[in-house]
Amino acid sequence: MIDPSLPPEVSAEFRASPHVLRLARSGWRMEPSRNLTWLVVVPGLLLLLWMVTGTGFTVMAAAGAGFIGLIRWLSVGSYNRTTRRRLQLAYQHADSYVLPEDLDYPCQVLLRRAQRAADAILGSRVHRAGLIDTIDNRVTLPEEVWQIAQRLRKLSAMHAEHGKLVPRELPTGLEDAFKPYSTALDAAWTSLSKRVRNLERYAKQVMKADEVFHAHQRLQALAARTPDYQALIADTVRDDMARAHLRELTDQAEHARKLFEESIHQARRAAGELLRPPPS
Repeated sequence: MIDPSLPPEVSAEFRASPHVLRLARSGWRMEPSRNLTWLVVVPGLLLLLWMVTGTGFTVMAAAGAGFIGLIRWLSVGSYNRTTRRRLQLAYQHADSYVLPEDLDYPCQVLLRRAQRAADAILGSRVHRAGLIDTIDNRVTLPEEVWQIAQRLRKLSAMHAEHGKLVPRELPTGLEDAFKPYSTALDAAWTSLSKRVRNLERYAKQVMKADEVFHAHQRLQALAARTPDYQALIADTVRDDMARAHLRELTDQAEHARKLFEESIHQARRAAGELLRPPPS
């Protein structure tokens, strides 16, 4: 998970090289390579041999070895410079990304749930049609998931620290002294779980709206053919039955419209849950 507020070019560098982010997180350093002596020594020795022996083949070999060495240095040097630049960015923005190994397993699962919910919303037809974007999903949802990821990273670190500091078997009478710390971790987990459930609730309502939207679009296509259906009914059944069928067509269209509007309303109301500030 990458901080959505990072400049796009930095985010692109990070997404193109997750292995570099892992190297930075582990504290790996890349030393610059300045040992280019062999580029001069090898062709120089071959040139000296030509001066002594006077063979033209040696000249060609020296030129070939120098050219191959130069190409190899350029390619390796370019890769190293790119990796060094990305590694420097990773250290510079060390708090702007969250890796799987930054989280314990329960926190990994919770973050993945949040990511799936956000992806479902942003990939929905009703979002692309601009029908539910009352909270600017493209900005709000990545920021919401990023906030969750940051807090899960901190919670994972505190879980690990708590596990090292608190003995498995507490001395008699000291249970209550350790309990507030465990309670604080549990409260943080509960709060984050609620935020993810709100996001999933929003995604669920959006998926429902998507299904109704799809049906609504089909019904609109049929509505354009309403005169043809009306003419068919009028030509084939008695007047009283025709009027009943025509009313049914109208009522079904109205019902579908109301159902669609209600589904959009429910999705927007679920989105409003995301705007409520978390309990302090």
